[in-house]
Amino acid sequence: MTWVKKSRFFNKNSCSCRTIFDFAKKALRVTALKKESEHPAFWDDPKKAGRVMQEIETLLRERQSFDALRETLANLALFAEEEGTDIELIAPEYTKAEEMIHALEFRTLLGGDYDSASALLTIRSGAGGVDAQDWAEMLMRMYLRYAEKNGFRSSVLDETRGGEAGVKSVTLEIDGAYAYGYLRGEAGIHRLVRLSPFNANSLRQTSFASVEVMPVIENDDSMIVLKPEDLRIDTYRSSGAGGQNVNKTESAVRITHLATNTVVSCQTERSQLQNREQAMKLLRSKLLQQKLEAEAEAKRKIRGEWKSAEWGNQIRSYVLHPYTLVKDHRTNVETSDTGKVLDGNLEQFIESTLRFLKVE
Repeated sequence: MTWVKKSRFFNKNSCSCRTIFDFAKKALRVTALKKESEHPAFWDDPKKAGRVMQEIETLLRERQSFDALRETLANLALFAEEEGTDIELIAPEYTKAEEMIHALEFRTLLGGDYDSASALLTIRSGAGGVDAQDWAEMLMRMYLRYAEKNGFRSSVLDETRGGEAGVKSVTLEIDGAYAYGYLRGEAGIHRLVRLSPFNANSLRQTSFASVEVMPVIENDDSMIVLKPEDLRIDTYRSSGAGGQNVNKTESAVRITHLATNTVVSCQTERSQLQNREQAMKLLRSKLLQQKLEAEAEAKRKIRGEWKSAEWGNQIRSYVLHPYTLVKDHRTNVETSDTGKVLDGNLEQFIESTLRFLKVE
């Protein structure tokens, strides 16, 4: 199909496109969010208010992009039908329009119940000793860089450092509209192959780390109700960075959900109250994740198959020696630019994975 025919097709089927992009539903969502923002106590929780305003902006921008695209293609179609029109002259505009179509079409992959939510991302080192702990920290940096480049706010909720280097486990909050939708396909086992910087002989080492991705849910979400009698809350002294209170007061918090034996902890904030709030947020997300998995049965559609972090279970490999390659084993998408990927440029992997999960 030529680009002229594509323009005509898009304009002829613009009503169908509105249905595909579900603008009616999104308009209702914007109305509801705006009404929420008018409540006198709206800004009492600045973080939640910021997420609401960001979601409104995202939804409005998406509709504006659709309207701008429709107008652009309508004009291109008219130009193409005029005699003497220099096709090459307007071709760049069409290329830009194609990119807009692709971006809008990609957003249709983010239609899950919790795709618009912020994300909690937990990384745990697996097989590979200190190299695996270093690899877990490399993944942490990769996702923090991805968040920074894509306008998401990020913070460390909980972190357990390795004895020699790296981290044994770390939980990040990636805060912003659709963070969970974009990142949910990152869940699974990530494998690294490189010359070990911790081996005197610089031998080639294979390391593994697991990534778990969960949606952040609000306190008033009816899906998860936490009763005080179902919780055991313990406090202890923090062991990581956090200011002058670390190791002096019992500011760290561990919460156990007795019914499911789910345990979460937070020690990165300066006060016990703040750590408790963050731990409760993490607990709600974990319990929701369990509920979604039980209902869906297929874990891979929620956070990927939960497997041990070892050989044969990886979803993606990062090879730094004897050649450079990052390859996703689900989609077969690959690149030799490992440095770019580890610096947070994950778009091609995220998009291909979401398309794969959509088909699946």
